[in-house]
Amino acid sequence: MTSDQAPWSRSSLLRAPLDWWEERDALLKDGVLAAVLALLAFVPTLSNIGAQIGDLPERPASALSVGLTLAQTLPLAARRRWPAGCLAVAAGAFATYQALGFATTFGSLGLYLALYSAGAHQVRFRRGLAGVISAGYAVLALVLDRLGSPLGLADHLAFYLTLTVFWLVGSTVRTRRTQEAQRRRLTAELATAAERARIASELHDVVTHHVTAMVVQADAAQFLLTSAPDKASEGLTAVSDTGRRALTELRYLLGVLEATGESASADRAPTLGRLGDLVEQARRSGQPVEFSELGERRAQSVDVELAAYRVVQEALTNAMKYAAGQSTHVLIRHGEEHIEIKVTTDSPATARVAAPAVREADLAGGRGLVGLRARVRMVNGELEAGPRPEGGFEVHARIPSKPASE
Repeated sequence: MTSDQAPWSRSSLLRAPLDWWEERDALLKDGVLAAVLALLAFVPTLSNIGAQIGDLPERPASALSVGLTLAQTLPLAARRRWPAGCLAVAAGAFATYQALGFATTFGSLGLYLALYSAGAHQVRFRRGLAGVISAGYAVLALVLDRLGSPLGLADHLAFYLTLTVFWLVGSTVRTRRTQEAQRRRLTAELATAAERARIASELHDVVTHHVTAMVVQADAAQFLLTSAPDKASEGLTAVSDTGRRALTELRYLLGVLEATGESASADRAPTLGRLGDLVEQARRSGQPVEFSELGERRAQSVDVELAAYRVVQEALTNAMKYAAGQSTHVLIRHGEEHIEIKVTTDSPATARVAAPAVREADLAGGRGLVGLRARVRMVNGELEAGPRPEGGFEVHARIPSKPASE
């Protein structure tokens, strides 16, 4: 058991310092890089490693060479904050160091890092900076030639190409970072748009259904005030109950919009178990609804339960709007792989021409059924809605089963 835990312990010990280092400020990281490079510049075994151009007669080290070496390394502490300034100081110190003929130093690698940093982090005047550096290098090549450098044009071009490679590597990194930032931004915008569309669909389903029911119930109560005053109170009670249900579902939607919306979605979203309440509400609004459920109901995921609930809700809303008082049948069939929902509404002979036309218009341009089809498609289901040949209207949906345990 001890041997099994040892690798995990070693990896944790290694990962902790790395995580700590990743969280540090960029200025601190660059400062450490600059300090390490400056110290390594004075290690004798590394003295022959570095950038060198000119091959002038070697001059002995002095305080000036030490200062120029530090000027090529320490500015890297600001390589991300002020990349242009870092490059200007490092390049100027490098050019002076080469023109004076000091020995190769490991600190001259700071020029390469400064070029990479300018390519990766410089935002403004990038082309101007590249032009200035190129012109400065041309001046250095002329100075070295006047001082007696044995190098020819091909040697200077080769060194210039080496410098260009470091700039281009930095530019490539910058381009990739920019593209990745744009991709994340577009992804966030698409996710925001999708969420807004989903919430708009939820608001439509909640508000349309309950307000339609309340209007029907209020009209019925108003009629009963004169014809059957003793039953008017039942209609008003139905209006009150419907309003409370609407407030409950609106609070659920507000919970989705909050930071804790995910938990609210799981705990308070309408479920298949509440379809009976939905049917009873339609009945109290004066819509004769028959409800039947076949198969064994199993707990489904939140998105499946909500999609199925909204199918029934939207179908009953349309029934109350376009076929008030007509017999409506709600059938839920629980299968092993699918949940099948069928809501049919009868229509009298006089309405078999006008009512389907109205419903077809709602299907083509209205938010309800169009949004409902999109909702069902999001859970890989299918929805068909349209007038029946024998009259009336039918909404038929098949939603793949997705148990809550998955």
